[in-house]
Formats: sequence, C-alpha cells, structure tokens
Amino acid sequence: MKRLISSISAIALLAWFAVPTAASAAQESIGNITNGRIIFQNGKGDDVPACQGCHGTDGNGSDDLGTPRLAYQVDSYVLKQLTDFATDKRTDDTMYQMNDIAKALSAQDRKDLAAYVHTLKSPYIGSNLDQLRRDGADIGIPHEGKMIAEYGSPDHGVPACKSCHGFHGRSAGRIYPAIGGQNYVYLKHELESWRNGANTSAADIAAGKKEDNARTNDYMGQMRAVAKHLTDEDIKNVAAFLTLARPTSPGNPRSPSHM
Repeated sequence: MKRLISSISAIALLAWFAVPTAASAAQESIGNITNGRIIFQNGKGDDVPACQGCHGTDGNGSDDLGTPRLAYQVDSYVLKQLTDFATDKRTDDTMYQMNDIAKALSAQDRKDLAAYVHTLKSPYIGSNLDQLRRDGADIGIPHEGKMIAEYGSPDHGVPACKSCHGFHGRSAGRIYPAIGGQNYVYLKHELESWRNGANTSAADIAAGKKEDNARTNDYMGQMRAVAKHLTDEDIKNVAAFLTLARPTSPGNPRSPSHM
C-alpha cells in the first residue's frame, strides 16, 4: 500500500510540473516571438530600422549610444514602453527615434517585439566602469550605491530599490523592470529624467509641456516620488552599483521565476 501511495504521489507531482500555470500561459501569449525576432533583427519597411542596430544583436545595448540593455527585461514592461513611446507618454531624448519607430509599429508588432526581447538571455555584463572613467565619464561609488539599493537612504526619504525591483534589481514582478546589469549611462540618464519628471506639474504633463529630459510614465508616479529625493551623488552611486549587480549570489543561485 505504501508503495502504491508513493507511486501515485510521484505521478501527481510530475503531472503538476507538466501542466503550464496560468501565469506561464499568459506570458507565452503576449506575442509572436518569430515575428518579433524578424523585426528586431531586420526592421520593418522604411520606418522601422532593426532594433539590434542600437540595442545590439544580443540585446545588451551600448554606453556609447546611451541605449539600454534589453536582455533579461520583463516582456510586460517592454510592451508598456513601446506603447508609451507610440502614444507620446514617454519621449526618447537620447537617440530621438523611439517615438517615430513605435508609431510605425502595429499594436501586434509591439507585442511580438516584447515577446522576443523576453527571450534574450545574454550573460549579465554591465558597463565597464574603468573604461568609462578613462573616457571622462563621472562614475559613482558602487558600494555606496549598494547601500541605497538594499537599504535606501531614510535620512532623505529614499526607499530601497529592491522594494520594487527585487534582489540586485533583477525585477520583482510583471510591473517593475529588471535594472540589475543595466548600462551605467542609461541608468544615470533615466534616474535624472525621473527626477526632472517629479518637478513637472500634472497640468504641464496633461498639456504635453514636459521638458525633453523629463520622464513621467512611471506606474502610479512611484519612480518620480523616489527620484525627487535623490542627490546627484546618489544617482551616480546607484547606477554604478546596479550596472555591476548580478541576479544571483553564491548562496542563492535561484534565478527569478519570470525569466
């Protein structure tokens, strides 16, 4: 009897693992990966250049261009950004291309691209901070940024980054993006943009009167609420830590489930 119960339990356990969960099914249905790959690698028509031209074939982006790392990014976040570019809720003030590109994509194309980007799993590399210093960039202190990322700065109203973005910024859910391993130049620029966005009134946002370097498309205004308390040193330090951060540690090798 014990052997029979053990066999039944083993079969039930295997069946549980074999059946896709509702979350995984929803993730698989966000878009057509094949079409997304074609657009990413080759573009679409005259108005949509290949995404890899700025973001790299592996999705690692470029500090030289100021473009973000897309590899290991959350598909729902990528889709939201493409949609926000298409509707001018977010402005590309780095390459000045994403708004026009997103508008030239259909709603389904944007879903397909998000689905393909989610499959990019190149190794976490991050920025070469030493090279950036040699090139004259103003680089923060990683270990000081780690304190903010893990514990925040209560003395001036800054919560821990991991509260929303998870351990080492690897993302804690479908709403919040992965920011660990992100490129330093992009991280610094976006944190400054969120801070500028915090100083933009709701009336100006509604009227489309935002400054170029002011980002306001954050979920429930959360990033603006945080960034308005960040000093210039905070921003450089957090960006320096996060670009070097890895999603796992020697004592916790488990990768995030959404990846």
